[in-house]
Amino acid sequence: MQELGTSAAAARARAIYDYGHTAIFASSFDPRFHMLLYVPPAASDGRKIDLLVAVHGTGRTSAIEFRDGFAEFGRYHDCAVLCPIFPMNVRGDGARSGYKYIEEADIRYDSILLSMVEEMAEKYGQDWSRFAMFGFSGGGHFTHRFAILHPERLWAASIGAPGSVTLLDPGRDWWVGIRDVAERFGKPFDAKALARVPVQMVVGGLDLETWEITHKEGSKYWMDGANDAGETRGQRLRTLARSFEAAGVNITFDEVPGVAHDRMKVLDRVKDFLAETLARRRAA
Repeated sequence: MQELGTSAAAARARAIYDYGHTAIFASSFDPRFHMLLYVPPAASDGRKIDLLVAVHGTGRTSAIEFRDGFAEFGRYHDCAVLCPIFPMNVRGDGARSGYKYIEEADIRYDSILLSMVEEMAEKYGQDWSRFAMFGFSGGGHFTHRFAILHPERLWAASIGAPGSVTLLDPGRDWWVGIRDVAERFGKPFDAKALARVPVQMVVGGLDLETWEITHKEGSKYWMDGANDAGETRGQRLRTLARSFEAAGVNITFDEVPGVAHDRMKVLDRVKDFLAETLARRRAA
């Protein structure tokens, strides 16, 4: 498309590509990674809005589904939706799951996500020093580990059906526990900061398949204790909830009846949680 130099054409292009359901942007920090957003009309009027980061699962296609699925929520709650895209095979090795564990060789996915938030905050003139995060399946992996590492950046976290969980266990190393978090990630675990974050954990009542989440000895992410949290996603999420609660975190646990591993069928529960949390945040 030929770019026109007139101010009217520039304003029209911004309206089409930068607001509402946006184009896909490459990260300036690392252009291997991308993002797309929903930016509500309030932002174009200069109002201050909040931010929800919604993290895709292993297939990555849910980035678009989440952007579109949360768009109405964002419009009526003055909340932008940012969906990062962490592609498979980013290092040319066919790997699917690196982002779920925060680090992959020299890639720090938490740093990439934070750079995306900062870049978009500057683009839209917003203060997004704190934001909410939702992720389902692989995104649930990322979300609860991000919350462990960066609780001070979150005003809410919704953790959906992760296949494996990191417990707040100081006797085991990452990713099963948190004993070496300070050495590995350059900052200690802050239990008090995490306890200030409202956390939802959500899983389908029929989310019972285990073929993709059972770690085999010798596999890439195998560690002693890799399967100790339970067999199914629901069992593992309840174990994570108990671990967080023991650290003083207030957990809203939602098991959705009749739902298997279906990300779109839990979104209403997530929206209810975020709307209630956002209302309390603004009232305070």
